[in-house]
Amino acid sequence: MTITAADVQAWNESLKDASPRQILEFAFDKFDNYAISFSGAEDVVLVDIAHRINKNVKVFTLDTGRLHVETYQYLETVRDHYGIGIEVMFPEPAAVESLVNEKGLFSFYREGHKECCGIRKVQPLKRKLSTLDAWVTGQRHDQSPTRSDVPVVQLDTGLAAPGQTLVKFNPLANWSSARVWNYIRTNEVPFNPLHERGFISIGCAPCTRPVLPNQHEREGRWWWEDATKKECGLHAINIHD
Repeated sequence: MTITAADVQAWNESLKDASPRQILEFAFDKFDNYAISFSGAEDVVLVDIAHRINKNVKVFTLDTGRLHVETYQYLETVRDHYGIGIEVMFPEPAAVESLVNEKGLFSFYREGHKECCGIRKVQPLKRKLSTLDAWVTGQRHDQSPTRSDVPVVQLDTGLAAPGQTLVKFNPLANWSSARVWNYIRTNEVPFNPLHERGFISIGCAPCTRPVLPNQHEREGRWWWEDATKKECGLHAINIHD
């Protein structure tokens, strides 16, 4: 199937007000070669909805080597709860060794997070995406300034391999954090225990901290950097200079 930018634009227009389930059903109908990206945070809602549609849902996650212990344990909880496989993508050891030996373990506090995230997250993600026709993420409009206009369907021109047509679905784009958590509670969906300790947006341990009451959730991520640039590279297409 040949997919054009016009096709994706038409899909987004037809699905812009659809429910997450309807968007996922559309994605699964259009693509066999897809996977859901699961970060170990509240995008477990995607896994839950997808599993209700297809028990053999395909899920992957990125292990940067610097996640919280609770996140590693939570990944196993999700795997067992749904009886699914979660493919784990790891960074290239040589690249990690080179960065740490040259700049130490915390260079991102001095130089910004791009280089570390590029090695630990973006490159493993690109390896996975190069094998897919479509992927599904848990991005929402209310997560940060860089995600305020994320469409429910888009061409991923930022991470596609040369010559690859890669479609990205964001079924939760129109949901608020409150709606996500209402779904989690109502459906008794397992969640990362870090959420109970003030962590809302969860990433690597050195780059994630709890937020205070009335702080935005992304203030706990890369707190030393400009809020308009808080993307690790997985969704860099969102940043417009």
